[in-house]
Amino acid sequence: MINEEQCRSFFDKNYQTPEFIKERQKQLQHNRRHFLKSAAGMGALASLSSFSITAKTQISLHELVNSLVKTEPWLTLDATLNHLLPSSATGPSAREIKATAYLYQVMNVQPTEQDEKDFILKGVGWLNAYANSEKSADFAQLSFTDKEQLLRGISQSTAGQNWLNTLLGYIFEAMLSAPSYGGNPNGIGWQWLEHQAGFPLPEKGQRYFELPTRARIDLLSPEQYDNKRLASRRKKAHQGTRKA
Repeated sequence: MINEEQCRSFFDKNYQTPEFIKERQKQLQHNRRHFLKSAAGMGALASLSSFSITAKTQISLHELVNSLVKTEPWLTLDATLNHLLPSSATGPSAREIKATAYLYQVMNVQPTEQDEKDFILKGVGWLNAYANSEKSADFAQLSFTDKEQLLRGISQSTAGQNWLNTLLGYIFEAMLSAPSYGGNPNGIGWQWLEHQAGFPLPEKGQRYFELPTRARIDLLSPEQYDNKRLASRRKKAHQGTRKA
């Protein structure tokens, strides 16, 4: 865990990798093989059909981003996301996939762990403190070259690397998730990847965190399963004897 009182920058020796990042790394290692198999056939999929996301929803997202990026922490987060995935002739940018709007939903709508949200916000303060110490200005005010230099600088630290990787992960999610989650407007990310999404797409009110709680599934070890099956057989045998 991060000791907020002791850790004051990306380069602080007191920094320790948060538990949510350790768990995510384990999940990535477990799922990497499956992901690569799925991605191998992605280029052969047909182009997307039209989406049902309404124009009103898109307008509200656009207005949301415009208001968010005028103040901190979203001013710095937006500048960082746009630098990590800038405008390019080869694919959509962070601005085009609405990465900031997606991150806003992650931070304020979706059930995200508080430790992760705290870490993202703490990184904004660390980045601006570093920018002011090196360039005498906040990160968002700097040139592309200066931003690049600073991000490469913090990437040399464990804390900086973790922070940048967290934001990069949300850029990928913004590009690949259904538009109702805040990013990927009109399926722009899917179109770039020539990926056919499943239908029907979830609308607001049907997103995974809004669905009714499903029945709990217990994962049993082989020994537990055998014991449970044996107990069931004994119960049935006893009931049969009682009826006789």
